[in-house]
Amino acid sequence: MNSESDSSDIAARKAQHIELVLNEEVEFTRSTGLERFEFSHEALPELSLEQIDTTTSFLGRHLSAPLLVSGMTGGTEQSAQINRRIAEVVGALGLGMGVGSQRISLERPELTATFQVRSLAPNAFLMANLGAVQLNYGFTVDHCRRLVDSIGADVLVLHLNPLQESIQPGGNTDFRDLVKKIAAVCSSLDRPVIVKEVGCGISGPTARRLVDAGVAAIDVGGAGGTCWTDIEGRRSTSAATKAIADTFREWGISTADAVRSVRAACQEIPLIASGGLRSGLDIAKCLALGADLAAIASPVLKAAVDSAQAVHELLDRIIRELKLSMFCTGSTRPTDLQKAIRGMKNWE
Repeated sequence: MNSESDSSDIAARKAQHIELVLNEEVEFTRSTGLERFEFSHEALPELSLEQIDTTTSFLGRHLSAPLLVSGMTGGTEQSAQINRRIAEVVGALGLGMGVGSQRISLERPELTATFQVRSLAPNAFLMANLGAVQLNYGFTVDHCRRLVDSIGADVLVLHLNPLQESIQPGGNTDFRDLVKKIAAVCSSLDRPVIVKEVGCGISGPTARRLVDAGVAAIDVGGAGGTCWTDIEGRRSTSAATKAIADTFREWGISTADAVRSVRAACQEIPLIASGGLRSGLDIAKCLALGADLAAIASPVLKAAVDSAQAVHELLDRIIRELKLSMFCTGSTRPTDLQKAIRGMKNWE
């Protein structure tokens, strides 16, 4: 584990991350790949819009829609306010959310409160968060357990970000033997473990290794949304690092391709689509391609900086768009969208 000065650096980095996402063009130029797929419109759905049922179950929990807010931030007062606003809305809507990487809360316990939102969302599906690579830097199963317990989380998310860590000043880049250490966490923790990428995608073979290690669900975190390579390049003061970040700015597996690859390799596990999703139609396409849920981040972050009301309006709009996508494909339940796949262009 790291020193007090390192912890201060983490807090400053988290503040910079928020600032760059809010004020700079830091999204991939390339797309999520979802534009390649279109539903065939059903002019006679034989349904009433009121019949559409978006409810779903995920790892034993009931959600009002197959929608999560990805973990993004924590560790500063601004991020605490962001997390609280999101939690207030997620709790009211019956959805799920994650918090940002909690590494700093172990190094500076006084910042744990910036991640604690359970009181605002007592029944929400809540996800704790730690970089998987930290298991090679002094973090143990016990640390993971403490993170989960400190916020009353339902699951632990271990995120993978080798490219981001390689560009990030002072990043942690020893990813050796992580599958074994992830397996140890899965076997010892009394909560399910989800593994996600942060924006470069997970392939089918990698997902298979993780599921065989005991991971309960995969979040593909595909390319097409916020580009953390670009963000870390902008943070660097090194001209060489900035150039390298620019070289790898479009690196990754698109969200659409990651969803299809992981589902083909892992038929049996819950699959979360994330990475550049901006509408309920995007979510519907991901569900049709094989995902069970979808997660969004950047749009919610931007709304939460404004107000809880802005978050509510955003998530409500996205759910309404999902319902309309279901209605106009004759899909009563989210799982029915996979039947509509046959009418999607470029599926083969």
